[in-house]
Amino acid sequence: MKTIAKAIIAYGAFLILAGLVGYLSNPEKAKTALLSGGTFGLLNIGWGILALRGWRPAPTAALITAGLLALVFTWRSIVTWIAVAGGNSEKVVAACIITAMLIASIAVVAYTVKSRAALAKES
Repeated sequence: MKTIAKAIIAYGAFLILAGLVGYLSNPEKAKTALLSGGTFGLLNIGWGILALRGWRPAPTAALITAGLLALVFTWRSIVTWIAVAGGNSEKVVAACIITAMLIASIAVVAYTVKSRAALAKES
């Protein structure tokens, strides 16, 4: 369970970093990037710390959180890439960041599911 917890903490740190990069790329319009990246990053770091301390529901909570974020990032990346394709070149950085957050979310979901299945087989 420690490896799952560490992955969840790393994911949370990545979300915070991505939110910060998004904000710094456009401070006038990207305040929500900082707020959402920070909020969900801290939430996932919290899930990871709870998992390290042995709270068994924490990986499931992190899995649900990452799954829901993957859905949101899918929607936001599609909308943003459509804007880029339509000629809005100032959205390229945002599109890349959101897509990276989507990929990280999918990776955490896949890793958590795979790791939990392996742990269940060992039990």
